[in-house]
Amino acid sequence: MASLAIVIIILGCAALQYFKGTFVKAFAMIIIAICASVVAFGYFEILANLIISRGNDGSMLSLVPWAQTLCFILLFVVAFGVLQTAAIFVIRHPVDLGFLPERIGRVVCGIILGFIISGLLLTALQMGPLPLSYPYQRFDPARLNPDNPGGVLFNADGFATGLFSLISNGSLSGKNSFKTLHPNYLDQLFLNRFLGDASSVSGVYPAIEVPKPGVWPASEAVKKQVDSFVSELKTRGGKVVYEPGGKSVAIPISTKEAYNPTIVRVGIKKKAINREAKINGGVFTPSQLRLICTRKTGEAVNTYPLGYLKTKDELEISPEIKLATSDIEGNVRYIDFVFCVPRGYEPTLVEFKLNSIAEIPTGAIVSADQAPAVEPFSSSSASTPQSNSNTQSPPRTQSQPQQQQVRPERRGLSDISRSVIGDELDN
Repeated sequence: MASLAIVIIILGCAALQYFKGTFVKAFAMIIIAICASVVAFGYFEILANLIISRGNDGSMLSLVPWAQTLCFILLFVVAFGVLQTAAIFVIRHPVDLGFLPERIGRVVCGIILGFIISGLLLTALQMGPLPLSYPYQRFDPARLNPDNPGGVLFNADGFATGLFSLISNGSLSGKNSFKTLHPNYLDQLFLNRFLGDASSVSGVYPAIEVPKPGVWPASEAVKKQVDSFVSELKTRGGKVVYEPGGKSVAIPISTKEAYNPTIVRVGIKKKAINREAKINGGVFTPSQLRLICTRKTGEAVNTYPLGYLKTKDELEISPEIKLATSDIEGNVRYIDFVFCVPRGYEPTLVEFKLNSIAEIPTGAIVSADQAPAVEPFSSSSASTPQSNSNTQSPPRTQSQPQQQQVRPERRGLSDISRSVIGDELDN
């Protein structure tokens, strides 16, 4: 279906340019489309967070799951329209390059334009809460292989995201380029909606934090469990048994790269927990938490948690992590997640859902002898991995998290002001 849409868009743009355009105008539209895509990629997250913050209090709530998709398309259309209008005033007189150059040039430019637009459209649709098979299925849930993602005709969406990653890493680069903040962006979008019915965004951002110390090597006991876990993923199609009933959960862990088992302490903020499912940061899946690891060369990769520490030397996994305000003493609940950090890389950022990111602070990475005491945690749907074993442990029961009470009316900054300058000045 996605490949058919690409073909239709490409043919439509080629026909439009052939019958209605000129070579110069068609070429100008390609440049305009690229510039408009830069605007869309560069600012859609900021604009989407304004909508999400309004939805946090009830208004515009129905738009929250589609906020990033709508903002991306809106920014592209507005930027394209403004630049196209400016181009019309610049190119006032038609330029004719001759019969063959005009006919061939128009068609070629139309094909390129359609290719760019179709890639941007597919990318925007993947930001929304669509079923896994739409616009196309990037990974097979039955046999998850994160090292071999699927694609569409001509890899149109990969070209669109790759082009902006290249631009943001060059002349438009800042502290962190798009390629660093969102490596393998299309994989992120698919895996963010891969498991369960957890919300794709959090109503509060950042919803997480990493303390100091917050990153340290796993103990030998945990390393042995990690190795057994990875071996099970290889033999069971990217899945591992997580409860005595024989059910399994797919974890997007690469089984081809050498790794160092690493503990990363992530704090889920109490204010991010909301009883509204569309913005609740207290319910999330392992594939909605990403550790961004970088090399000194600037190359970045995603890695996802295998599980979290139930005790100092016991790894536990869960298809879904649930927190309620009653589970948190203070303002944050720390969970010690276990990641397979690729060798040669260093943890740099932690991304949560689609709209929350936290930088690992300087001094947070410590050695094993400087590791803090473990923050034990157990989720209601979790259990210790049963790596290739027929031994079944007795089921554990745990009461369901209590729903958060209705929050009192807030006073202080408006939601839009808070989204721009943060919560520090709210009081």
